[in-house]
Amino acid sequence: MDDLTYDEVGATAGELPPGYHHVRTHRVIGQGRDDFERAADALLAGEAQRRAGARVEASETPFRVGTRVTMRLGLGILSFRIPCLVVWAERTDTSAGFAYGTLPGHPERGEERFTLTLQPSGEVAFDIVAFSAPGRWFTRVGAPFGRQVQAWMTRRYLRAL
Repeated sequence: MDDLTYDEVGATAGELPPGYHHVRTHRVIGQGRDDFERAADALLAGEAQRRAGARVEASETPFRVGTRVTMRLGLGILSFRIPCLVVWAERTDTSAGFAYGTLPGHPERGEERFTLTLQPSGEVAFDIVAFSAPGRWFTRVGAPFGRQVQAWMTRRYLRAL
């Protein structure tokens, strides 16, 4: 994992590091075991990203630690290549998820974690936790716009499953 563009690998599992923009969001997306299983299959295959509008290529599915994920957003010369590396992945009877970190060429630097939980009540909860900072000259110049894009994509991820 030497080529990640940030040092705080795994920090989305706990206290988020200072010096980054933080995101913590939660949504109930379903009810019961069948909804959980369908959402977990989709999440670990990159469907949240695809359904949110990104073109996704992955070195393997389901995602696991070491999977390389490259997304593209936009069209033509306004298309952004977004390379990531899965740094955590898990699937149990009541939880499923993964976290990926940024690789060189990503517009940002940081980490994003997507977690599904089957609650004792039967609700299926979807949580997204992220920390990020501009990683390229154009994201430093356009930082306020970048935060808007991140918020927009987070909302799309939440609706995708």
